[in-house]
Amino acid sequence: MPDLPRVPGPLVVPGSGGLGLATWQRGGTGPAIVFVHGFPDTHALWDSVIGRLSDRFRCISYDVRGAGSSGVPASREGYRLTHLVGDLVAVLDAYSPDAPVHLVAHDWGSIQAWDAVVRESSDPRLRGRIASYTSISGPCLHHVDAFAASARRGGWARRREALGQLGHSWYVYAFHVPLLPELFMRGINGWAPHSAGRSVHFAETLTDDAVNGLELYRANIFHREPVPGGPRTSLPVQLVVPLRDRYVTPVVLRNVDRFASDLTRVEIDAGHWVARTHPEEVAALVDDFVTSHE
Repeated sequence: MPDLPRVPGPLVVPGSGGLGLATWQRGGTGPAIVFVHGFPDTHALWDSVIGRLSDRFRCISYDVRGAGSSGVPASREGYRLTHLVGDLVAVLDAYSPDAPVHLVAHDWGSIQAWDAVVRESSDPRLRGRIASYTSISGPCLHHVDAFAASARRGGWARRREALGQLGHSWYVYAFHVPLLPELFMRGINGWAPHSAGRSVHFAETLTDDAVNGLELYRANIFHREPVPGGPRTSLPVQLVVPLRDRYVTPVVLRNVDRFASDLTRVEIDAGHWVARTHPEEVAALVDDFVTSHE
């Protein structure tokens, strides 16, 4: 593939199944960092973080399938994690075919990046392609299964913690109700989530992004593709835990070290959208972690 222009973008990269992915690059030198956003965001989630890093790193971001300027899958199957991981591989092939990248991901971006990280050693497309991973507010779904199983086997304290997380995750199950979530999101102005008492600023495509993003939940929450050898990794992982996250509570991330042998856990006094509300702190964490693993 010819060298890609180092411009703000977007540059359309063919993702899994040929679906077009809108991609951006800022900064032309230094190690490559790929940023993956979640629901119901676009690549713009990372703007303030990237703005603090692009003078030292090559920062790559993209709109995930169904969001922003990227293509929309024709069916629910197109939102499965296997396609999301394939999209990440396509971005790596386009921007860093010969050198590993550092991953930084949030929410559903973190869920899909985890799926790539735990498959890195068994998937030839990913082997040797990831130098480090910073995960924010998005657990590996296989790890969530292990958390739930541990709670069922544990005492009442563990079960109460699991029930507490279940209460914070009510929307995950509500999103599986046919039609009503779509009607709610299209019919109510200002439905958008809030963080730290302040409205979070989303893209103009928010309503379509949110409606499309419902399929992420419907395609993956009750569906798992097994990971050869189990959902483990020896890659360096930085787990950023916002202590005031309304959706992913710290308890569900407590035992990630069972699955990541090289884990750094950092707690931050912030809510779910920490990349927007605390970009300086997030950028500093990414900078230190990437630099220490170059």
